[in-house]
Amino acid sequence: MHGVIAEEWDREVDESCGWQRRWEVALSTSFERADSEVVTVAVAPEMVGSTAAIVVLSGCQIITSNCGDSRVVLCRGTETIALTVDQKPDRQDELMRIEREGGRVINWNGARVFGVLAMSRAIGDRYLRPWVIPVPEVTFTTRTDDDECLIIASDGLWDVMSNEEAGQVARRLLIRRRRRALMGEVDDGVSPAQAVADNLTAIAIGRNSCDNISVIVVDLKPKRKSPSSAVKKR
Repeated sequence: MHGVIAEEWDREVDESCGWQRRWEVALSTSFERADSEVVTVAVAPEMVGSTAAIVVLSGCQIITSNCGDSRVVLCRGTETIALTVDQKPDRQDELMRIEREGGRVINWNGARVFGVLAMSRAIGDRYLRPWVIPVPEVTFTTRTDDDECLIIASDGLWDVMSNEEAGQVARRLLIRRRRRALMGEVDDGVSPAQAVADNLTAIAIGRNSCDNISVIVVDLKPKRKSPSSAVKKR
């Protein structure tokens, strides 16, 4: 996906197009290309699907793009801010869109499109078109000096942990790592971002999360980066 986004960003565009609109077009087209690729190469193309959450960082902006129920959360000072909104079938605007297209949302162990899929947007899952679509929602957030880290995770984490709790875990571990560094303790080779990703994953596993758990943590404090981000998967 990273390569696709880079290609779409480099395409010639109307010079009058603002930078935000340019990003919206590049990210939307990238999701469309990923969707087409899934259908083309997958063993079971009609049934294969995935959520996706993308973050692009610049010196002054955090740009997010999500499709489905993977989520991006920003830890800023003592605040925990959701930068994306889960695209669920019972979200009012999504419910109206699905019903407008002749679809139905059925409560079967939670709200599901035709009682099957618990998200209203996804890459793939073509058997549920036009109700489940690969169209992302894009947001822009101005960075501040108080920004600590980003938590990008699949629903395997968010099903068992709130945004606020995940933010508290992240802040606690980052403060602990900072204090250890000031005290001159020996570095264990684990970056602050990796420590947070490991801890969040362990908590989700300990709570018997029933879905896949993928966690990416991005450290937004440059002086503390080594390396800049970490990924933890189960």
